[in-house]
Amino acid sequence: METTTIEETKRQYAYMDEARQLVAGEAARLGRPLTYHVTTFGCQMNARDSEKLSGILEMIGYLPGEEEEADLVLMNTCTVRENANQRVYGRLGKLSSLKKRRPHMVIGICGCMMQEEDEVERIRTSYRFVDLVFGTHNIFRLAQLLTEHFQNRGMVVDVWEGTNEIVEDLPAVRKYPFKSGVNIMFGCNNFCSYCIVPYVRGRERSREPEDIIREVRKLAADGVVEVMLLGQNVNSYGKTLKQPVSFAKLLQEVQQVEGIQRIRFMTSHPKDLSKELIKVMAESDKICRHLHLPLQSGSTAILQAMNRRYSKEDYLRLVKCIREAIPDISLTTDIIVGFPGETDEDFEETLDVVRQVRFDSAFTFLYSKRSKTPAASLASQVPQKTAHQRFDRLLKEVQAIASEEAKRYEGCTMDVLAEEVNRQQQGMLTGRLSNNFTVHFPADPSMIGKILPVRLDQCCGFYYLGTPAE
Repeated sequence: METTTIEETKRQYAYMDEARQLVAGEAARLGRPLTYHVTTFGCQMNARDSEKLSGILEMIGYLPGEEEEADLVLMNTCTVRENANQRVYGRLGKLSSLKKRRPHMVIGICGCMMQEEDEVERIRTSYRFVDLVFGTHNIFRLAQLLTEHFQNRGMVVDVWEGTNEIVEDLPAVRKYPFKSGVNIMFGCNNFCSYCIVPYVRGRERSREPEDIIREVRKLAADGVVEVMLLGQNVNSYGKTLKQPVSFAKLLQEVQQVEGIQRIRFMTSHPKDLSKELIKVMAESDKICRHLHLPLQSGSTAILQAMNRRYSKEDYLRLVKCIREAIPDISLTTDIIVGFPGETDEDFEETLDVVRQVRFDSAFTFLYSKRSKTPAASLASQVPQKTAHQRFDRLLKEVQAIASEEAKRYEGCTMDVLAEEVNRQQQGMLTGRLSNNFTVHFPADPSMIGKILPVRLDQCCGFYYLGTPAE
């Protein structure tokens, strides 16, 4: 860990001490402990950031609570699609009425949406009851920003355009005690023409491998058996380090950590997925048999317009290489429908890839026009009616294939990580296979967090009903 990072970490822990005293004073004034509620929008990286935000809040004296009664409400936002922003503003309307009844309530907004100047200005002018505004680059400063708010009682805005600073050695409240995300890199250098992520998350910067391994060891010592390595494009991990390290090499290091039984990662860009990585995955008994490989479109012309830097044929060759090396791999993907200029022929190319690859599942999206991205200014926007018709056809095709593919495991006995009590059926647990399929099976809650063999008795389309093996 670099000296500047160590110094900043120490500085933030000092702010946590100061904030703890201020929170204690407020709690004494109200005659009860203060509570907080964090709402997360968006990706796994946002979810991991929210765990750290919650960790800081609990470190300084807040207790978790429901949004309606919380003394501090924090929204960790996403801005990949326009409707994500609208959901935040809808929620702010509700919070406004809550704050009128409870003026001491602290409301904060952070994350990707706050990296957009127009959105920050809208908050400043039209939502003046918001107390904290900060972005993606400085979530580690939450205690510092809260201290400033408590001392001055005004809106605190702290949004950075970019940073080379990585401060990850922070308290965290994990959703699951037995599995955890681990940030390995931040930002993106790909500049896909439809995507706002490089503008709000900044340029790629990787954590030092030693820092990542240290965090994984800590997690293992704390009972974690499964880690998910997180980055906007994990395949390009290590390129920005003074001594470059490939993602495949990092995986080899992580799988040496005693106690870690499963390793996942998200997300992979097809153009950067190396033969070295495929080989490491094929030879590992810890790396999960699941690969999320966003396609976005099956048309080479559209892929070029998207600036994806691979062709339909490149993608299919890569899939062939992966499946030859790892026959039991589960492939999932992202697909965008209605990208500007997409013709019926382009859409048929996408369906052709779906039929050839036979994905185990796919996240399908209607193209969402994002301001300040190159695709937003393209003249040939696809009519909404046409885009919706294509979307419905794609979804039907994806679901039919995924349901058929899932049946190939019916009757098999496979290892399942028991994750939680099934909410629909008493006496059942819900767990996940290495290939990311969900399984419901009868077992005692004491088995949660353990990996155990389960017979997959019945495939129900997108999940299995199983029985613990003797």
